[in-house]
Amino acid sequence: MVATLRVVSSVFKLRIGVFCALAAIAGALATKGEVGDPGQIAAVAMAVLVSAAAAGAFNHYWERDLDQFMVRTRNRPFVTGQFKPGLVWPLGLAALLMASVALAAVATNALAALFVFLGAFVYGIVYTVWLKRRTAWNIVIGGLAGSFAVLAGAAAAAPSLSPEALVLALVLFLWTPPHFWSLATALKDDYAAAGVPMLPVVMDADGTNKIILANTVALVASSLLPGLFGAGWLYMSAAVLGGGWFVHKSIALVRHPGRPAAMANFFASLIQLTLLLTAVMVEPLLAH
Repeated sequence: MVATLRVVSSVFKLRIGVFCALAAIAGALATKGEVGDPGQIAAVAMAVLVSAAAAGAFNHYWERDLDQFMVRTRNRPFVTGQFKPGLVWPLGLAALLMASVALAAVATNALAALFVFLGAFVYGIVYTVWLKRRTAWNIVIGGLAGSFAVLAGAAAAAPSLSPEALVLALVLFLWTPPHFWSLATALKDDYAAAGVPMLPVVMDADGTNKIILANTVALVASSLLPGLFGAGWLYMSAAVLGGGWFVHKSIALVRHPGRPAAMANFFASLIQLTLLLTAVMVEPLLAH
């Protein structure tokens, strides 16, 4: 049973899905003075989780030919033969996506449902099918998937989409490239072996790391913008502390390039986002 759950969690990329669901909840709570209906927020978070899971599983299905060349992915079920590829997979995952979109539409509104769909479409089709094998900037556009999760939650709470929600969506968009490029730097040989043109594969380490640092600085600057809209001390503290740590590790990556610094930066990105999302979700509770 435990082994089966691990396989399911891996194929459907549930860890990413949970992060997207948390981003949706944060989006619903981001608007200052607005607290949406708990049932609607829970429904849109579940819709985002399910749609992200469908997109994640499709990513496994579509990339099975590449995964066999990468140490990190060569034991995935579609590579080992544990799961047999066939038309049932894309059809079943499309049905799962449509069910999640329907849930969002019925429980909240059409705009939230549209954002649920767009998040999965960007990751499953735009990033996985259209861009990943063609351009080093694939993950830049792919970062919109996280932004749409935020917007889905925001639309469920306040369809007018407040400045706070739009800024949080921008933060998710800017967060994805330095997060993923740091991991891709550590796994550069894997991506090169699979012929995937990730930025660290097609650009030298110095150039890649400087782009990561510049993107991180832009990310942290954007995360401070809610201060203009009256964000509280908890959010601003999280933005400064988490952002400062991420910038510190990005500078260290530029100064001391290599796998250890890249992984340290990758984990710093996770800390930064976790602090931000937690602050966005907890701060409204402190105001009541």
